[in-house]
Amino acid sequence: MRMVFRWFGEGNDLIPLDYVKQIPGVEGIVWALHDIPAGEAWPLERIKEVKEQADRYGLHLDVVESVNVHEDIKLGLPSRDQYIENYKTTIRRLAEVGVKVICYNFMPVFDWTRTDLFKELEDGSTALFFEHAKIKDLDPLELVDKIAGNSTLTMPGWEPERLKYLSTLFEQYQEVSEEDLWQHLRYFLEQIIPVAEEHNIKMAIHPDDPPFSVFGLPRIIVNKQSIERFLTLVDRPANGLTLCSGSLGANINNDVAEMVRAFADRIHFAHIRNVKTDENGDFIETSHRSADGTVDVLSIMKAYHDCGFTGYARPDHGRHIWGETCRPGYGLYDRGLGIMYLWGIWDMLERLKKEGSHAGGQ
Repeated sequence: MRMVFRWFGEGNDLIPLDYVKQIPGVEGIVWALHDIPAGEAWPLERIKEVKEQADRYGLHLDVVESVNVHEDIKLGLPSRDQYIENYKTTIRRLAEVGVKVICYNFMPVFDWTRTDLFKELEDGSTALFFEHAKIKDLDPLELVDKIAGNSTLTMPGWEPERLKYLSTLFEQYQEVSEEDLWQHLRYFLEQIIPVAEEHNIKMAIHPDDPPFSVFGLPRIIVNKQSIERFLTLVDRPANGLTLCSGSLGANINNDVAEMVRAFADRIHFAHIRNVKTDENGDFIETSHRSADGTVDVLSIMKAYHDCGFTGYARPDHGRHIWGETCRPGYGLYDRGLGIMYLWGIWDMLERLKKEGSHAGGQ
């Protein structure tokens, strides 16, 4: 297992790289050019700037998260071909600095959806929270209008500058079924994967977050069956997964450890996150400790270890603790604690494996 840490860039993150370097076992950063709009090719000089920043601290930048997919590709519009060509250009440029894995998603409109960014837990920490009742009966087009006219009404991810585009996007997606989205994803993969293979880069799709429809938008990467279908769209080793235990684990019917064992050879990037899901489907993100949520992190780590996982992994979202001011879900402290929890499990599994092999040889 190769531990990495998500970092949002100089001037865009409250966590300096010298702090990241001090977290035991972290060897690289997970990064992106977050200011480049989806669909545009990333400038090579900007990519090289990030490499220089990481090199100063002996950190690699093997994993990019995310090279976002333009909505016209997801919608299957004629303009998608130019955006796919731009995507190919970005892949080639990332290969020049040694990138090995590109994480991306195929979620319509939003990368993720939450109803609260700083919901308080019993211990006084705060975390990202999703409550079904808050959006269950909301018409998204009406909600866009309400938010535009009321500065106190907000939804996470619905930034004011995006509102003017949301109405159009929701209207366009009313004509897109889940099956349509599957076919648009196939079209994208058939062109992207050969380029990734040529440059020794693995593409790793992130599951939908949450793994069910929100506002009636189609969701297709949500469970074991849909992942099996995805991997057969373009059945090549470069076409793989970012297996996110928190995204998939928000549905208590998903057995993430089973998925690890089923898809181990196609998991290029592991996101390890815990959530606590209520009976009604609401969920809140928790510490990485198994006992604090409904995701069995212990079994997931054992599955990775049993499968001999040597890919990249990172602690996914954490709580906001000890008064830290941070990007929602991305505080330094709880993710640092999460890494030590994950390493503790891994080191014990390594010890037990070694002791078992010695016992077997006596």
